[in-house]
Amino acid sequence: MTAPMDDLDRSANAVFAGRVVRKDLVREVKVGSNVPVYVLEFLLGKYCASDDPDAIQTGLEVVRQTLAEHFIRPDEAERTKAEVKRRGQHRLIDKVDVRLVASEDKYWAHLANFGERFVHIPEDLVYKYDRLLGGGVWCQLDLIYHADDDEPAKRPFYIKALKPIQVAAFTMADYLEGRRAFDREAWMDLLMRSIGLEPAHYDTRGKLLALTRLIPMAERNYNLIELGPWGTGKSFVYRESSPNAILISGGKVTIAQLFVHMGTGRVGLLGTWDVVAFDEVAGLEMSDSTVVNMLKDYMESGSFARGKEETPAEASIVLIGNTSKPHQELVRTAHLFADLPQAMIDPAFIDRLHFYLPGWEAPKLEQRLFTDHYGFVSDYFAEALRQLRKQSFVRAIDTEFALGDHLSARDEKAVRKTVSGLLKLLHPHEEWTRAELRDYLEFALEGRRRVKEQLKKLAAHDYAKTSFSYIERDTGREYWVEVPEQPEELDAELAEEATGEEIAPTAADDGAGRDTESLMAAGENKWVEFKASACYDHQTGNRNKDLEFAVAKTIAGFANAHGGTLLIGVDDDGQPVGLDNDYRLANQKRRDRDGYENWLTTMVAQVLGKVATSLLRVSFTEVDGHDVCRVDVRPAGAPVFMRGQRSDGDFYVRLNNSTRLLTTADAVEYVRSHWP
Repeated sequence: MTAPMDDLDRSANAVFAGRVVRKDLVREVKVGSNVPVYVLEFLLGKYCASDDPDAIQTGLEVVRQTLAEHFIRPDEAERTKAEVKRRGQHRLIDKVDVRLVASEDKYWAHLANFGERFVHIPEDLVYKYDRLLGGGVWCQLDLIYHADDDEPAKRPFYIKALKPIQVAAFTMADYLEGRRAFDREAWMDLLMRSIGLEPAHYDTRGKLLALTRLIPMAERNYNLIELGPWGTGKSFVYRESSPNAILISGGKVTIAQLFVHMGTGRVGLLGTWDVVAFDEVAGLEMSDSTVVNMLKDYMESGSFARGKEETPAEASIVLIGNTSKPHQELVRTAHLFADLPQAMIDPAFIDRLHFYLPGWEAPKLEQRLFTDHYGFVSDYFAEALRQLRKQSFVRAIDTEFALGDHLSARDEKAVRKTVSGLLKLLHPHEEWTRAELRDYLEFALEGRRRVKEQLKKLAAHDYAKTSFSYIERDTGREYWVEVPEQPEELDAELAEEATGEEIAPTAADDGAGRDTESLMAAGENKWVEFKASACYDHQTGNRNKDLEFAVAKTIAGFANAHGGTLLIGVDDDGQPVGLDNDYRLANQKRRDRDGYENWLTTMVAQVLGKVATSLLRVSFTEVDGHDVCRVDVRPAGAPVFMRGQRSDGDFYVRLNNSTRLLTTADAVEYVRSHWP
């Protein structure tokens, strides 16, 4: 049953009339035809770009008829050849690739489904559409039959006319103006639907991860890797949704294929495509070690040399593959690049990767995840991304943020390119907020740090600095960004052995994702703690440093266990008491939420260390007229110790509904089992 149009559908049709198509129609037509999605949408965009049900049904019939008459299935090739001979001329939709046969001084076209490798093609078409020489292009072509009696070997098929399937017209000004009609969330949802996914089933992080697959299409010379379980749609956007990307699935890769064929001088895939994606990368074979070395140099410089010439190119590199083990096990026992071919497990090669997309966070594709709503026609959207490649937003972060001192020049380049790509996708009109820019910066730092953490396992002496951070230029505050994956299931088992307690949270107890008032109503537990204040003593009416220590102790306990939520401004009975007195005492210059957050973050950094502040997310809620400060604490990737109060090196852990100081012996055993 077709989903009814929603507000986003109506807006998309109004703003981008004729440039959007119902994605369920694509899946409907796709059944039974081995045609890339962008080819189908080329036809659907011509005949079904409407919100009128009758017009859509009429258009679908035209599309089906066009496919029936012009799309050639491989098992029907001989019948089609006979039809071309009988009629003398026939229009086809097929994938065409061209090669130069030097011994004949002639270009020959290969029609994939038609099944002919020696089809005459005019040289002017070859020079006009050079991608024909680099892996092939789906085309609409007119084929004629002419048997020349003087020809020694009968090769009677001639291409009379050819047109690659691509967008007919695109204006960047119209695209940018259309973007201004949507807020960030609506635009993100429209892009999700454009790649066939229904955004209602994804949170913001899930959407960002899915859309990151598009960055190589918008950002020149971008190097992305995604490894994860099978069935999550890793290769779809490169295989099906863009005529500007080519997907190589396994097999042997040669220098001539990627770079330049020395015999013919023909430039390879990197010089003719926007994106070269390697699928099933674990099974990839390099013809010799020179391939990896040249690819490594290209990923750094954006050019390659064969013979005397240095050839610049803009193709982005994407590596896609399945992991052989759960990522938690790889993190613990090996590294996240363990499934790459041995030739690629080279620190210098891995260091060229700009972003590691955690494929294990993407859901397995099920029918419910596919959208039945409108999204951009694929070739229109692909052309938008292709034109955005000409722009660069790599300096966009400089007005608001600076990067921390642990980032090398290569790290900084990677982070900047990722932010630039996300801005092109989500804010091509160059309008964004500071909060949005912060989100993209943290996301980019995480993706690059994931690469760097694995490099530290491979060559610790060269890649020791992995404490990635950024600094707010106006406040000077520094924030640390961590990678979220840890072997959580294994942690739980080991912590159970160390403490004898069941620690796996239930949906009812775990504070993550629940609103503040619900947490207050449920009361304190293993993952939720209340504090009436963080510095104001309600009994004496004065400031009390022990209260600051108690807050830091709770944060350390959560961080050293499995995270949790601290609510400040709430008494032991779960009633809001507010933060007015805390505001007055905490920050003499700014007695408000911002001033309080500044003080709290600084205090935690002094007592627990700067890295611990990266585990916190501070927010405020008004409950019954009283401000409540919410501190969500993520689990730490390494032990967090207290310092600067009674003694340095105290180790606290959240056990049941209290935070406990462990003895030295208990702390050693806990650390050994919790962070093996």
